[in-house]
Amino acid sequence: MPQHPASVSHLEKFHGLPVLTFPQASSADPLPADPASVAWRMQCGMYTGDEASDDYWNRFTETVPLEQVRALVIGSAWYGSDGWPDDAVEKLVGLSSRLTGLEALFLGDLEFEESEISWITQSDVAPLLQAYPRLRELGVRGSEDLAFPAVRHEGLRTLRFETGGLPASVVRNVAASDLPSLECLELWLGDENYGCDTTVEDLRPLLTGERLPSLRHLGLQNSRFQDEIAAAVAHAPVVPRLASLRLSMGALGDEGAAALLSGQPLTHLRFLDLHHHYLSDAMMLRVWDALEPAGVRVDLSEQEKDDEMDEGTRYVAVAE
Repeated sequence: MPQHPASVSHLEKFHGLPVLTFPQASSADPLPADPASVAWRMQCGMYTGDEASDDYWNRFTETVPLEQVRALVIGSAWYGSDGWPDDAVEKLVGLSSRLTGLEALFLGDLEFEESEISWITQSDVAPLLQAYPRLRELGVRGSEDLAFPAVRHEGLRTLRFETGGLPASVVRNVAASDLPSLECLELWLGDENYGCDTTVEDLRPLLTGERLPSLRHLGLQNSRFQDEIAAAVAHAPVVPRLASLRLSMGALGDEGAAALLSGQPLTHLRFLDLHHHYLSDAMMLRVWDALEPAGVRVDLSEQEKDDEMDEGTRYVAVAE
């Protein structure tokens, strides 16, 4: 299936910080004077050089003042075809007594040339949440073998899953978790052919907002059943307190957009993201006329077209 390359590129910014790849041993590039000024990307192996991952990791822990590190981005060789995510989780848990200032963590920062998103293997992330009670942001790319048990975490403010197929078990356990500080939740649901067995019913507990009292930014994206999601969101109790809503990257059509416009008011939103959609020109104009005059910034870019010869050809932006 087609894929949106920009959606699965290496992170350039994370947790509000520029991402800097920790250099290979052969590099002469100097390290930043302030370790807290960047998000450190750990990336080694066949894509960057021949330094062994353990040597690379040990050199990082010996040369960078870990107590000053605020954000970490983990890429190859611990994800994709070069390694195993359990190794990264074990290493991070083992360093929790030294990474005392860690606020943000991203797991699986591989772009599509390194690994298709559906091939990225993850693991149980609960040990990380237990080891880092002060963590404020967690991002995960890929969903093979991903486990997210229902947890209570006081500090987490942003939770993001980038997948081509998000398992219903993850969605249900996020909904069952106690995350009192969570302000931003973004779920790329994906395609059933790549592991998505989530349904609208799995999403309904999230849409009540009862377990997420601080939620202000919600993304339910990259779905084949985007029209059903839009219809559920149209009457969801959580919507009135949102500042932004993302229903992008999926198969949203006129039916879903009409449901949104006929539901509760959306004019309080600062941003509505619908990019990569199947809206007609007339429906796009209706959305703009309803929301833009009220000051809502609406992203209706990447208008896709249905294949008149073959119904059911709509695709999500990121799947394989």
